[in-house]
This record gives sequence, C-alpha cells and structure tokens, in this order.
Amino acid sequence: MKPARVAPPKTASSDPIQASPLAIQPESLRAFLRLYGVLWSRGVVDHATKEVARIRNARRVDCPICKAIRFAGARREGLTEDVVDRIRDDWAARDLAPRHEAALAAVDAFHDDAGALPDAARRALLAAFTPAERAELGAGIALFMGFSKIAVALGGLPDEIPVHEQPTPDVP
Repeated sequence: MKPARVAPPKTASSDPIQASPLAIQPESLRAFLRLYGVLWSRGVVDHATKEVARIRNARRVDCPICKAIRFAGARREGLTEDVVDRIRDDWAARDLAPRHEAALAAVDAFHDDAGALPDAARRALLAAFTPAERAELGAGIALFMGFSKIAVALGGLPDEIPVHEQPTPDVP
C-alpha cells in the first residue's frame, strides 16, 4: 500500500530535493544537503560508482525523485543510460564493471541482510575499493537508503518524474 500523500511546502525551487517532503524541516534538510554535498564533492569514490549505487537504491526503495535524477559529475565520467538500464534486479547477469557490481552487491546487502555481504561479494568489495572508499560507499548507501525512504514514507512525491540531469551536489 502506498503511503498517504503529504504535500511538501510550496517552494519556488526546481530542485526536486528542496521541493520534496524533506523541506518540511528546513534545518534538517540543510544539514542533509551539507553532508550530501561533502559525500559527492569531496569524496574519494568516483561519481559514476556512487551514482550506480544511488540509482540501485532508488529502484529498491521506489523513490521517483531518486530514480529520475542523474548527477552531472557521473555523466562527465561516462555514466550512460545504457549502464543505468543494467541496474535492475538481475544486474548480476548484466555486463557491468567489477567495481559497479561490488557496489551493487553492497546496496542489495544493505536492503536484504542489514549489510551482511556474502563471502564472494565481500571479497569483490575488498578488491575493488580502498578502505577509505569502502567507508565512503557505506556512508553513501546509508544516506541514499535512509533519506529516500524518508521522502517515500512522507509522501507528496509525484508518481513519475522525467529522467534529467542535475548539478552534482556540493557543499552549500
């Protein structure tokens, strides 16, 4: 059952995050945007890999905002809609970069087993990412998952948003 729709505050923003139900609590939204900006603009994981993880999470949570956004930094790094199209439930059967597969396995583990990666997935994550990258990827997945679930649970989101590019989040 879909949650009841709760209209976010009326804003002039064309940014779906700032116009989302998260804007009901502006101070929390500002704190989220700062943390999100640090993750994206000052992180060590490449944007394309973070974007792959973010979009997989979006599909797991079914967040229309998150599914529609493509960050410019990931696009500049070569993330195409062809790659995005492979981030489905059957992603393991698709032709993806090993680094992206390791990130996707981590996203699915966060959703399925509270982070308990199967041994093969854990080995792939250790091989594909440095300790700093693993920490950042884990924090990113937690943010993607938590805040997209907040937006979906609060309702007020459109059923569908066209796919569009947005600037990569930066520290406000």
